[in-house]
Amino acid sequence: MAFPDEVLTDEEEVVLHQHPHARAAVRPVLVLLVALAAVLGVWIMLPPTTGGLIGVLVVGAVALFMGLTRGVWPLLVWRSTHYVFTDERILLQDGVIARERRDLPLNRVNDHVMSQSLLDRLLGCGTLRIDSIGDRSAVLVAVPHVQHVQTLLYQLIETDRELHGDEHEEDEPEPEPAPIRGRRR
Repeated sequence: MAFPDEVLTDEEEVVLHQHPHARAAVRPVLVLLVALAAVLGVWIMLPPTTGGLIGVLVVGAVALFMGLTRGVWPLLVWRSTHYVFTDERILLQDGVIARERRDLPLNRVNDHVMSQSLLDRLLGCGTLRIDSIGDRSAVLVAVPHVQHVQTLLYQLIETDRELHGDEHEEDEPEPEPAPIRGRRR
């Protein structure tokens, strides 16, 4: 589930490509281990009779359902989520079957906020909220090394502004000041 390079422009370069922090995979892996342990435990504990076989099949079916919905699927979602920072934009892509990709041009980003809980600080990850012009925002959850990513984002925005300037200000002429009219007495 690699990020496709064909979505980049010819001169665009990837500066940083990340998936959410590995902490997102801990719970699904634990669910898979518990499901496997439950099936093995029931298989060992129940007698090899017809009733025991039915019990193993029932527990196996529940474990399979839980393993797929709470174990395998979240792992697929985690691996198919991409946070890509280029020298021109931020690309956010997720989705296993149906894919959604969102682009935020660097010249439209007007605020970025990093937050970390105590657990996030211990694990070295956090949440990055990026606001852009036009009431669009993106929330990147469980970003590894979030402090470094926020600093990198700031550098990318500043470099983009130095290279391209504020194109909006160049297009619009400055308004002329209104004449001051004196009062007659």
